[in-house]
Amino acid sequence: MEFLCYHRDRPGSVELRDELLEGHWSYMDQYAKEMIARGPTFVGDVPTGSLHIVDLPDAGAARAFAFEEPGYQAGVYRDVLVRRWRNLLGRTMWDFPGGREGGNRYLVLGFGAGEAVDLEVPADRDGLIAYGPLLSDDGAVWVGTAVLVRASDAEAARAVLTAGGYAGTEVHDWEFGGRR
Repeated sequence: MEFLCYHRDRPGSVELRDELLEGHWSYMDQYAKEMIARGPTFVGDVPTGSLHIVDLPDAGAARAFAFEEPGYQAGVYRDVLVRRWRNLLGRTMWDFPGGREGGNRYLVLGFGAGEAVDLEVPADRDGLIAYGPLLSDDGAVWVGTAVLVRASDAEAARAVLTAGGYAGTEVHDWEFGGRR
């Protein structure tokens, strides 16, 4: 089962985040085989969050993954979103034909409102790094969509999702994560 975990940084936690970076990477190294995508979000050069999409046995394992992370344990994050996710592209971020470098990268989160939308991969998929629905723990209920995309700007990234199909959307600057 695939899960999206998005840890949102607590304001003022950048120094603590930096101190724990090696511990974070070491923790994530344990999940290398399960990792579909990972990386930090930013505003300018300031980190604002940490995204991980992982393939784990069940919702309990996903919550353990998210809440045992060293930064979470130390108070770096203000909240954590953990949701089932379905990998509609069937690949990892490392398989993205566009590679790790070049262009602007974004995390786009659309939070559901009623009838499910965007359940099919868009026809123009060249910039898509990861794409899929957010689901309830049992996978039966659509609660939104999460996308990693290379786009010219934030508005072009947001346009990957159906306008008016969501209660709310967020667009975050994002980059490929992992050890440098």
